[in-house]
Amino acid sequence: MPKKRIIVGEDDQAIRGALVEFLESLDYEVIEAASCAAIREAFRESSPDAAVLDYSLPDGTALDLLPHLKQSHPTVPLILLTGNATVQLAVRAIKEGAEQFLTKPVEMSAIAVVLERALKNQRNQQKQLAGRAREKRESVNPFLGTSAAIRELEEQAQRLSASHCTVLIAGETGSGKGVLAKWLHDQSPRVEEAFVDLNCAGLGRELLESELFGHEAGAFTGAVQRKLGLFEVAQRGTVFLDEIGDMDLQVQPKLLKVLEEKRFRRLGDVQERQLDVRLIAASHENLAEQVRKKKFRSDLYFRVSTVAIRVPALRERLEDIPILASQFFERVAMDLGRQHLTISDQTMETLSGYSWPGNIRELKNVIERAVLLSAGETIRPRDLHLEFKEQAATENGPELTLSEVQRQHIQKTLEAERGNVARAASRLGVTRSTLYNKMKTFAISAGKS
Repeated sequence: MPKKRIIVGEDDQAIRGALVEFLESLDYEVIEAASCAAIREAFRESSPDAAVLDYSLPDGTALDLLPHLKQSHPTVPLILLTGNATVQLAVRAIKEGAEQFLTKPVEMSAIAVVLERALKNQRNQQKQLAGRAREKRESVNPFLGTSAAIRELEEQAQRLSASHCTVLIAGETGSGKGVLAKWLHDQSPRVEEAFVDLNCAGLGRELLESELFGHEAGAFTGAVQRKLGLFEVAQRGTVFLDEIGDMDLQVQPKLLKVLEEKRFRRLGDVQERQLDVRLIAASHENLAEQVRKKKFRSDLYFRVSTVAIRVPALRERLEDIPILASQFFERVAMDLGRQHLTISDQTMETLSGYSWPGNIRELKNVIERAVLLSAGETIRPRDLHLEFKEQAATENGPELTLSEVQRQHIQKTLEAERGNVARAASRLGVTRSTLYNKMKTFAISAGKS
């Protein structure tokens, strides 16, 4: 691992020599400079990781240097040393971008601590910048397409962009509810704060409570240490609860209390804590119907559905399929190093003619599989492995409903996977719990495994 490079800007040869010797003993690479001009040249030539600079130099002061250095090397921490410190000077130095302002004589150990902390902060900043750049590069536009349905969704979402209100996102599994939730957070005043998400499907009461509210050590069997809940982690940010319709009925009143009182309490704790988060919820279920069936509390439903928007299913925006497929194809081909791969017009027609019960998630999975497994330089319809297409509806008569199309598609996929629900769910682009629910709805058995 290469050594961290430190510039030492000091005109007193004895002090400079002592600093150089000490920093080299800590395994830093040190570059010496005795004037403002030499410091500028050292920055140009060496790309330092940090700098320790004396305030008073023969041809100027470190304050004269700060604006130029922060503009050309904004992430490099600058530590200033001076023999005549004042509060006003220290405040000005920090405002100009200095990491620390230390008064001589200063102990070498203090410089080591300050330098180590500054480099650690620098690494964290670089990681954050890299993460944001990667996130921006990999982000998915939830409004990609030209259909009237997606344009209407974009118009509704734009009106919510500056809001703090609770939002309920409805839509089928795989239609992009999570992507829209993240977009709403990124466009909101809370964008600089945390975005945390949790899928409520399949989580038991104790686990769900622990994930949401956290717990103290000893709160229940197995709670050996304190755990922060998602609400606490997301303070001043956004909490996204996916499939909120599957939330345990005993947890629902506790969530309602959080939303109404803006307070929560960890499991096993007596202290209530203030909370400032925005809730975005999503469900593929019809929550109003769930309320009628006594599976979802009416008071919580009215609280979370302050503003409700619906993401259209892929079959409602067929004209968008080529645009979506092209974007997924380009990204996957680049990630897998198959940039010379092409996709045929017939393949696009096949994609546009398919029912897509798994929506955008299924489309993305199909494209990824085709790019990964195709042997030639062009993706053909057979590379998609879509054994069941919309033509089946015609073969079974014009009275075939969408539910029947879905039932037959699921049944054929299960048969092709010899009853293996996990593989069938992956192939359909849905979760296992969703597939089990569909199987129960359509009275489909897994068969062979």
